[in-house]
Amino acid sequence: MEHAVNKHPLSVRRAMLLAVACATVLSPGATFAASGFDAAANMDHAGIGANPADAGAHGDVAELTRLIQSASLNELRTTYNGGYGASLFFHARDLTYYVALFQDKHFWRVIKLPDEARAEEIYVSFAKQTEQLADVDIRRTKLQAQTAYIERMIGLSEDRAKRLQADLGVARDQQAKVAEYQRQARSEALVLRDEKEKAQSQLRLLQQQVQQLQQQSEAGLPAAR
Repeated sequence: MEHAVNKHPLSVRRAMLLAVACATVLSPGATFAASGFDAAANMDHAGIGANPADAGAHGDVAELTRLIQSASLNELRTTYNGGYGASLFFHARDLTYYVALFQDKHFWRVIKLPDEARAEEIYVSFAKQTEQLADVDIRRTKLQAQTAYIERMIGLSEDRAKRLQADLGVARDQQAKVAEYQRQARSEALVLRDEKEKAQSQLRLLQQQVQQLQQQSEAGLPAAR
């Protein structure tokens, strides 16, 4: 993605470039990812490495750093892809162009040349390289996010499974209690039915005895009208 220079105040962009420059000065021997070295090899193969400035790449890096620190450059274009970037600078005093490739806060490669068309060509090549180099990081970032999401879903699913298992355990316990209650209720109902039948039988006998005793007590009395 290419960012227009005028989207940020000059002071802000200068501070950003100073940070890159300082990091480069403080860590001149910084080691880059293996993919970066592969990209450099590809650029050499494409003809960019044939530029005479390559012979003094370290010197050009230091020179670019000094020019950035002294605010002597105009930043014409900058492309960011992940942690990689490419910039095209113009030194108005010498009518010289600087094309820089960097990773995080470290200048990786600097090409100095007076030819604007060639500078634009190299910048486009560097910008494409940043896209290729960042592809692995971007895919890794996405995969990390997807893995974290899946792991979170696994955790939620495990928690849900535990909750369901707990609910099923409660349901089984309650079902067992209900079944036992039903068994006891049926047994009690059978006992109560037997007791009821016995009581009814006893009541009938008592009623018959009462009737007989009533008849005996009324023997010899006039019949009721």
